[in-house]
Amino acid sequence: MALDGITTAAMIHELKDLLIGGRIDKIHQPTSDEIRFSVRGMGVQHKVILSANSSNPRIHITESTRDNPMTAPLFCMVMRKHIAGGKIVDIVQPNFDRIVIIKVNASNEMGDMTTKNIILEIMGKHSNLILTDENDKILDSIKRITHEKSSVREILPGKQYEFPPMQDKCNPLLAEKDAFVDLLKLPEGRKLQEALYQSYTGISPVMASEICFRSGLDASTPCGELSLTQKESLFLAFQTTMQEVASGDFTPKIYYHPNSNRVFDFGVLEMQQFTELPQKEYPSISRLLEGFYLERDTAYHLKQKAHDMRRLVLVNIERCVKKRDIQERTKKDTKNMYNWKKKGELITANIYAVSQGMSSFKTIDFYDENMKEIEITLDPTKTPAENAQSYFARYNKAKRTLAALEIQEKQNNEELEYLESVLNSLETAKEDGDLAEIRTELAESGFIRRQVPKKGATKPKKSKPMRFTSSDGFEMYVGKSNLQNDELTLRFADATDLWFHTKNIPGSHVIVRTNGTGVAPDATLEEAANLAAFYSKAKTSSLVPVDYTMKKNVKKPNGSKPGMVIYLTNQTIYITPNEDDVKRISEEN
Repeated sequence: MALDGITTAAMIHELKDLLIGGRIDKIHQPTSDEIRFSVRGMGVQHKVILSANSSNPRIHITESTRDNPMTAPLFCMVMRKHIAGGKIVDIVQPNFDRIVIIKVNASNEMGDMTTKNIILEIMGKHSNLILTDENDKILDSIKRITHEKSSVREILPGKQYEFPPMQDKCNPLLAEKDAFVDLLKLPEGRKLQEALYQSYTGISPVMASEICFRSGLDASTPCGELSLTQKESLFLAFQTTMQEVASGDFTPKIYYHPNSNRVFDFGVLEMQQFTELPQKEYPSISRLLEGFYLERDTAYHLKQKAHDMRRLVLVNIERCVKKRDIQERTKKDTKNMYNWKKKGELITANIYAVSQGMSSFKTIDFYDENMKEIEITLDPTKTPAENAQSYFARYNKAKRTLAALEIQEKQNNEELEYLESVLNSLETAKEDGDLAEIRTELAESGFIRRQVPKKGATKPKKSKPMRFTSSDGFEMYVGKSNLQNDELTLRFADATDLWFHTKNIPGSHVIVRTNGTGVAPDATLEEAANLAAFYSKAKTSSLVPVDYTMKKNVKKPNGSKPGMVIYLTNQTIYITPNEDDVKRISEEN
C-alpha cells in the first residue's frame, strides 16, 4: 500500500498526541533528502524522521539511528536557525492530501515569536521538505526546484509557497451521497476502483479496492453497470471507511504472502480483503512504518554509498573481460605455431632441393604418419636458409607470446574472479561497516587510494559476519566481504568445522561449527549450502553446486587475493537458493 492520504492522516493523528506542545531539539540531516530531530515534552523525548526520499518518502517517530556528516548541510543549518527550540503547536493535513504541515512557534532574529511551517510533500519522485515563515514565504527546501526543472511550481528561497496542483480531486472526508453518485457517471467506461482513486484525494488504488470489497462489489466492475442499490452500498462502505479515519479507529498491520514471510502489503485500517493472509499487528503507525521501510531505506542508503565502489568494480570487470577477449584472439593466432616450426624443419631438410626465387615447393611431410605431400609457401626474395629462419622466428615469437599469455591469462582470471567476488560483497552489504571494510579491501588490493580519516570523524561500527542457527542447533557464520571471509575461514574456524562455498562461483564463505566432530546432520548441511548459494552470484539460479569440506582441507596460496582459497577432498550439494529458509534461521529475526 502506498503512503496515501489515509496513512498520512493516521500518522498525523498519532503525531498530534505525541508531539504537540513539545520543543524541537537536535536537528540533523544524515542524508541529502532526510531530516531528523528530537522533540522534548512532558518528560519524554521522541525522535522524528522526515524523509523526502523519492523511493520511500515518509514521516514517523523513529528509534533507529543514522551517522551524521561532520559538517551540517545548508538546509539543516537553516532548520536549526529558524526552528531549534521552537514549540510544535499544530500538525495538519490540507485537503486530505499527502502533505504534512508541522506548525512551530519560534522566535525570529528580533526575538519576536512567529510561526514557521515545516511542510513535507509526500509525492513519490516529486517529494520535498520545505520550511516557510509566517507569511508562507519559502525560507529553504531540501530539494530546490528551479524553473528549468519545473515550469509549474518553483521551490526556492524567497518564493511564495503554493500547494501542488490539486488535479480536480475532492476531499473524501467531505463526500456527500449525491455528489458521490454523480462522480461515478463520468467518464464513460471507468471502473469502480479507478473512479474512487481518481476522484478523491488521498485514496490509493489498494484502498479503493478495499472500499469496493467492503461494499461487496468487484473493483473492476464498470461504473455504468451499477444499480442504484449498488451505488448506495458503495457510498455506505466509502462513508464508513472515512468515519474510521475521522475517529482515529486505526489498526496498523503488515500482511504477508501465504506460506512465506515476504511482505505483501500494509494497512492502517482493518483490510478486510486481506483477512485470509498472515498478518502482524503493530502498537503504533510509527512502528509499522519503521518496520516496513527500514529494510528498503537501508538498502537505498547503502546503494547510494556504494555507488562509486560499484562503478569502479564494474569498470575493472569490463577491462578484464576485454583483456580476456584479446587473450583468446591471441591464442587463436598462435594455434599454428607448431606448423611453422615443422615447415622450417622441412625446408632445412630439403635445403639443397630449394632454390632462391621459388614461391613454393612440395615435399614429403615425414611428421605425418601417412607421409602425405605438403606444399610450403616461400618468399622468393629470400634464400632457402632465410625462409627456414623466417618460419622458426614466427614459431619462437609465438612460443614466447604463449608463455607470457599463460601467466597473463592466469593473473587476469584471478583478478576477474576477485572483482566479481567484491561485486557480490557489495550486494551482500547490510550496514556502513560492511562498505567500509570493502573499501579497505579495495585499497589494500590497489584499486583505490587509501582514505585518511578526517580528524574527529566517526568510525563506522566494525562489520561482523552474519550469524545463523540451523534447525538442528548448529551455529553457522557467513562472511560479508573477502577480508571477512579470510578472517572467518583462516582464523575463526576450527580445523574440524565445516566450510561451504559455491563451486567456481563468487560468493561468501560459510562456516558451520561442529564442536570438534567434523560432521553435521543432513538438514544443517542443506541449510548451510542454501546460505552459501543465497549469498553468492548464483542467488537467483537453480540447482547451484556448493562444495563443502572440513576447514583443515582449505588452504590459502601465498600471494593470493583476499578471499581466494584452494581446497581438497570436498563433497558437493546441489541446491536452489531459498530466501524464506535463510530468514527462518537468521538470528536477526
